[in-house]
Amino acid sequence: MPDSLNRCAWCGTDPLYVAYHDEEWGVPEYDSRALWEKLVLDGFQAGLAWITILRKREGMRDAFDGFDPEVIARYGEADIERLLGDARIIRSRAKINSAIKGARIWLEMRENGEDFSAWLWSFVGGAPIQNSWPDSARPVATPGSEAMAKALKKRGFTFCGPVIVYAFMQAVGMVNDHGVECFRHRQVRAMADR
Repeated sequence: MPDSLNRCAWCGTDPLYVAYHDEEWGVPEYDSRALWEKLVLDGFQAGLAWITILRKREGMRDAFDGFDPEVIARYGEADIERLLGDARIIRSRAKINSAIKGARIWLEMRENGEDFSAWLWSFVGGAPIQNSWPDSARPVATPGSEAMAKALKKRGFTFCGPVIVYAFMQAVGMVNDHGVECFRHRQVRAMADR
């Protein structure tokens, strides 16, 4: 049964999309592994709709060993072939290789004493940026997403252009981009004030 809540228009009426909007999108995430998983998923989204990723997310989590960077960093050709044959995921060799490479970079950062979460959050000063866009006027990239994308690419990450990175920043709460008309705008803002 439909409710009367005002939501961001992008989530439409698909129950999976609505739940993602209402429960996850824009909630500040600080866990390094969870941030890496989301960055990988956003990379897999390149050229596709986010709902495609949401529909495959649980299968991808299973196929990619819970997005454990230590496990994925050890993937070899047999693992790549296994993944390419798994209909539960986006079967792109380039995107699979990107995930493996990203896991290795993530581990290298950790081994060098760098916290992936702290590094990413440094691009927004350590706290969510509170935007006040009307639902129809949010940007697809910003100078901040361009800077983060450039820094990620410099480290060797791939499938992380400024538009993908801005979608990532929105999703993990680095920016509150719920439209001002959306019921989640104030709720997500309050999460940042805790």
